[in-house]
Amino acid sequence: MAHRLISTIPSHLHDGSGEDKGDSARLQAFIGAIAVGDLIKSTLGPRGMDKILQPLPGEGPRDEATVTNDGATILKNIWLDNPAAKILVNISKTQDQQCGDGTTSVVVLAAELLRVAERLVQNKIHPQLVIQGYRRALVVAKKRLAEIAFGGDVDDEQFRENLVRIAKTTLSSKLLKYEKEHFAELAVDAVLRLRGKPQLDYIQVIKKAGASLRESYLDEGFILEKRIGTGMPKVIENCKIMIANSPMDYDKIKMYGARVKVDSLEGMREIELAEKEKMKKKVENICAHGCNVFINRQLIYNYPEEIFKNNNVVAIEHADFEGTESLAAVLGADIVSTFNTPDSVTLGRCDKIEEVMIGEDKVIRFSGCHSNEACTIVLRGASTHVLDEAERSLHDALAVLYQTVSEEKRCVYGGGCAETEMAQAIMEAHALEDGKHALAVEAFAKALLQIPLILAENSGYDAQSLVSKLKAAHAKGETDAGLNCFQGGSIESMKDLGIFESYRSKYNQLCAATEAAEQILRVDNVIHNAPRERRGM
Repeated sequence: MAHRLISTIPSHLHDGSGEDKGDSARLQAFIGAIAVGDLIKSTLGPRGMDKILQPLPGEGPRDEATVTNDGATILKNIWLDNPAAKILVNISKTQDQQCGDGTTSVVVLAAELLRVAERLVQNKIHPQLVIQGYRRALVVAKKRLAEIAFGGDVDDEQFRENLVRIAKTTLSSKLLKYEKEHFAELAVDAVLRLRGKPQLDYIQVIKKAGASLRESYLDEGFILEKRIGTGMPKVIENCKIMIANSPMDYDKIKMYGARVKVDSLEGMREIELAEKEKMKKKVENICAHGCNVFINRQLIYNYPEEIFKNNNVVAIEHADFEGTESLAAVLGADIVSTFNTPDSVTLGRCDKIEEVMIGEDKVIRFSGCHSNEACTIVLRGASTHVLDEAERSLHDALAVLYQTVSEEKRCVYGGGCAETEMAQAIMEAHALEDGKHALAVEAFAKALLQIPLILAENSGYDAQSLVSKLKAAHAKGETDAGLNCFQGGSIESMKDLGIFESYRSKYNQLCAATEAAEQILRVDNVIHNAPRERRGM
């Protein structure tokens, strides 16, 4: 009788764990990353489409849907299980934090780099050789991008014009594109008021439904969405303002972990009077600071409000947390919680405080603030969905303008112009490369050309024909040629059309997409941990 020897190899992983190795792991990474790029590439460009994000029941505020074409907003609100896809989500978030704009482009470029890399790997090109080629192509691309950048040494008038063009280009792919001239001017005026200081939160954006987007405006002051206390003056001038975070409710005995017992109503009355006297002394200490306006994060009850009124101090209660932080910054004030050292407290100053109407709501406007850099953009719109998307669009424009003003003043031409120039430079360098990695250098250039190709596809034009014409124009030396997605899809001068993009944003997109693709290409093993066991069942 023949016996068969069965050899079993014990697993080194815990029960329930698993792993994918080699080609299987690499394919899983490629598929996940490319799928994310395909998901959002239809939102790219001035003719890009929007996505509706519907939260699961019970997860969103009132389960409201979000309508947006902002890449970072889409990716951070969808549930992903693929680790490579999560890497692209992270670079989109980083791009949003650093530059504000380009969140879709960086993910699409990374996905296209991985798409062409997948073909190379399937043709038995080792991933490390692909990475080597990508690194050499990146050096050439960055050099060419720096060569075609302009606007670093212009006068103030020309610089402002460049900023307006950058803002228009950023808003062209957003909900605000039909009012981009209006909102570009608002965004540039707001950012220039900062005078290059790193305080973007000085620009406040408030949303009020009930009018058209065109009726949005820039208010040269700070607006707090609260109301002045009852019976107090609605207009105050030459204001000395104390901002505090302190309880102002005298009728609660705040002795945590203790219990107070009384024998009669008279005893309770004595405790209340003691608390009332304590509150009176507290308000008198506040008034001793010399302020004529008191703003508190917490509630102010009727009795302390009455004492403030008797001392000719205007009280504003329950100011929201973020609004109070920004207000303290623009007024140059400290946020105070104790009031026994008046000499060490800095009061805020502004020329005028008044209660005004915006739409159907009363708000408080602070004019002539201490630093005179604060401003508020009041967004009007037909519905909350429109206002939310308008705020996201405006945030991108403000962020990219802020980076241009404070860090890198140079610009590049948009409409696929920069990508085509970089691709052409890479192809010229590719002719001098020898070895298998030269295929990856060429693949990098092909991935860059996918950006103008997608722009043309999203605009409904013959993409291959337009990209061919664009490549021919750059080969002839037309370094400012790009896609005009509005006028029949022609190849025109981006300089004449005024389509500018931030050099810093384009540079970050290029580097982040390449590094993300390199990280995913290095993967050859995916380990799945076992699900955590529930205890106490």
